[in-house]
Amino acid sequence: MFLHACTRPLRRLATPCRTVVRAYAAPAPPKAKPAAFVAPKSSCAADTILEGLNYLKDQPPILAKPDEEYPDWLWTVMENKVLPDDGPGGKKERYERRLDNKKKLREHNFMLTQK
Repeated sequence: MFLHACTRPLRRLATPCRTVVRAYAAPAPPKAKPAAFVAPKSSCAADTILEGLNYLKDQPPILAKPDEEYPDWLWTVMENKVLPDDGPGGKKERYERRLDNKKKLREHNFMLTQK
């Protein structure tokens, strides 16, 4: 029986084996940059009446000034704070550790309410 199995012709595969060659695509050409769009700094035009800022009675309405009359630091107030990496024990590490501790405390307190 064993010899009979060895003398039988081998079955052929339904599909021949193919070698797969992978090739990377050519790098995309650089995109053309659109024309520089200069967004206005403030959200309202000059001489716009600012509602809700004048809370005192019998005072003239408060008007928005042109962007040039405001200090330069005003336009960077809402940007994220970037701390330089000053090594172990530095300001950035302490800041990140405090944020992480606040996050863990909030999660812990939340889990206490889930009963």
